Amino acid sequence: MVGEIKDVLLVGFGAVGAVYSLILKRGGLARVTAVARSNYDAINGEGVHFQSKKYGDIKGWRPDRLCKSVAEAADRPYDYIVVTTKAIPEVVTTVQILAPLLSKEYNDRFPQPTYMLLQNGLGVERDLYNALKALSNKVEPKIISCGLWIYTNLLAPNVVEHGDFDRVSIGVYRHEDRTTTVNTAEESSLLKDFADILETGGGTVNIVPEVQRVKFSKNLWNISFSGITTLTQYTLPAFFRPPSEDPSVSYEPYVYPVTADLIKTYTIPMITAILEELILVGRALGYPDAEDGLPSSLPSFILETSWKIHAKPDSTHVPSMLLDAQRGQPIEVEVIVGEVVRMAKERNVTIPRVETLYALLLVVQNQLLRRSRA
Repeated sequence: MVGEIKDVLLVGFGAVGAVYSLILKRGGLARVTAVARSNYDAINGEGVHFQSKKYGDIKGWRPDRLCKSVAEAADRPYDYIVVTTKAIPEVVTTVQILAPLLSKEYNDRFPQPTYMLLQNGLGVERDLYNALKALSNKVEPKIISCGLWIYTNLLAPNVVEHGDFDRVSIGVYRHEDRTTTVNTAEESSLLKDFADILETGGGTVNIVPEVQRVKFSKNLWNISFSGITTLTQYTLPAFFRPPSEDPSVSYEPYVYPVTADLIKTYTIPMITAILEELILVGRALGYPDAEDGLPSSLPSFILETSWKIHAKPDSTHVPSMLLDAQRGQPIEVEVIVGEVVRMAKERNVTIPRVETLYALLLVVQNQLLRRSRA
């Protein structure tokens, strides 16, 4: 039985936004309006070219409707607003991006939709929640948050490289509530409805009762690997991949044998220590040592999994923070690293290695902001 077709507005047409607009549309359960700002002309002229190991090579793909701005798209009601912009509050906040949808004029004409935040980092929901409460204190905002695992990059304004998987864990955002760990019937229905749209389109979705634990766990990957690759300017094979034994196989980077033992002695343990500091913050937040919390085995799992992926010759993924820095664009340092540093300070947890990452990334961000505004 075919479900009711839902109207979805997707804001942010980078690599993640492009892949998820494809997933949303291909299942036939959603009409997709996409807002593409910087790459509107390329997509409007030629469509999107996907190079995906999961969905195949697709040329000239388009959403149902393409808009240049959120203001242009704010001419009708939507069931869902999916936000895939990068969360960089130093440049622009999510509330500022969504301002036409959060205006009194829009709110008087149309019911507020469910907002789905496909964004990296922690605390990204807070400002949106407060803005929605300011519109109507009597209505509890409907915000779905997520932990997202995906390998995808923009090779050109309308060319998307995508790996062989995309996986998202979704849950309801409960403002300043870290104790509720069971979805109500209403919450379960809301999450299932959105999950059905994604799964019908080929996406992999996991519904969870407490999404902030999942987001914090995912942030361990982002802080450690996005942070160190951005600072070193080398992708993860430079930490894990041995040189090729086959002279006919060539790749960059790899671990040069002369100092490989030093990387094992100093660099890998340093990454482990960063991950263990983050576990301490999670414990202070109340996340238990359990599979549905924050298992103590997570640091070793992250390192082992990453080693297996990035020791392979076909590892070409560039972490999004490093890619942004290489392109001279501001990075998501505040929501990924800064938020955890602030959480730790509020709870008197000492995390010197994470603070060092943050301190150095602030210098990178400062110069990226300076150059982007020159």
